Amino acid sequence: MIVLNGELVSKDKSLIPFNNRGTFYGDGVFETLRLFKGKALFFENHYFRLMSGMRIMRMLIPESFTPEYFEKSFTDLISNNNFENTDHLRVRISVWRKEGGKYTPNSREVNFSIVMEPLDSSFENKETCEVELFKDFYIYADLLSNQKTIDKKVNILAGIFAKENSYHDMFLMNHNKMIIETISGNVFLRKDNIIKTPPLSDGCLNGIMREQVIDQLKKMINYEIVEETITPFELQRADEIFTTNVIKGIQSISKYRKKKYSRDAATELLSLLKEKLF
Repeated sequence: MIVLNGELVSKDKSLIPFNNRGTFYGDGVFETLRLFKGKALFFENHYFRLMSGMRIMRMLIPESFTPEYFEKSFTDLISNNNFENTDHLRVRISVWRKEGGKYTPNSREVNFSIVMEPLDSSFENKETCEVELFKDFYIYADLLSNQKTIDKKVNILAGIFAKENSYHDMFLMNHNKMIIETISGNVFLRKDNIIKTPPLSDGCLNGIMREQVIDQLKKMINYEIVEETITPFELQRADEIFTTNVIKGIQSISKYRKKKYSRDAATELLSLLKEKLF
């Protein structure tokens, strides 16, 4: 079962107009959340990022889009999908503008869906994650690149490149050819006790887990966190590189080209994160 425009419907019987603007023009936003024992982690952060994305896309926000509505929808989906005994769940909220018009829409009203599925486990930092630099296309650094829009062409093409060349992930660059993120995570680079992550002005996603990790690092005396541009040349000089998102948590990069990395900061951060959340 999924939620489609406020109604619980069977996933295989849900009907979306063939000419919906999400499919035709990428005219939409989305939000991916992790639930633990029925509770959405960092829900307030996700909610406000969704509202911000809709405002930037000049969508009309339905009056029903309250935090309470979404939390009730999660509860209903858990019950109707028999997920009561499933500790870890992934939820995707998708919002797209109603059909009509060409590039210029006829309406600013929206359709939406909420889909839920089980996750295998809590955060797991896998031993092997070999990454390469994606140089075919770049992400333009502006306010839109900070949002979770459904237009993810660069990420998709990087994913295909990674799969075809047996990499686990790819570093993505902005139009100035600076490192901003990976296919599905924000980037953190450690050299000695200094940990860097690109600023939002460089065009990286305004990640929920990025924010949590930055806050945690500010409380730690053994590391200093700075938001600064990361050049491709810094990748091979780093002692450690890791990525973050709310589904994977913290993932260490094990190898980039000939350079292999440690996992020290990521291991410590992941332990603190699990202790806090689970």
